[in-house]
Amino acid sequence: MAIITVTDSNFDELVLQSQKPVLLDFWAEWCGPCKMITPIVEAIGIEMADKLTAAKLNVDENPVTPVKYGVRGIPTLKIFKNGSVASTKMGALQRTVIYSWIEENI
Repeated sequence: MAIITVTDSNFDELVLQSQKPVLLDFWAEWCGPCKMITPIVEAIGIEMADKLTAAKLNVDENPVTPVKYGVRGIPTLKIFKNGSVASTKMGALQRTVIYSWIEENI
């Protein structure tokens, strides 16, 4: 699977305890910009599967984790490494920007 689904209940196991860096996309069903970057995140999940895990967390269905990590707007992308946030980007960014940002931070 290109993208794993993260919830408040499995966040620690799938993100914080991951052996690989995790690209986590905080999103919501009603968010247009979130839908715009979904194909990019899915492509990253396939193309960079050996380097990182791509994941999505629906902020409406999982309110605890976004608050814990200071997510104030969506889409928000965070790279988690070794159990902590390595970097954060907000907004519907272009594919090249996202790829460059990931390469700099994993």
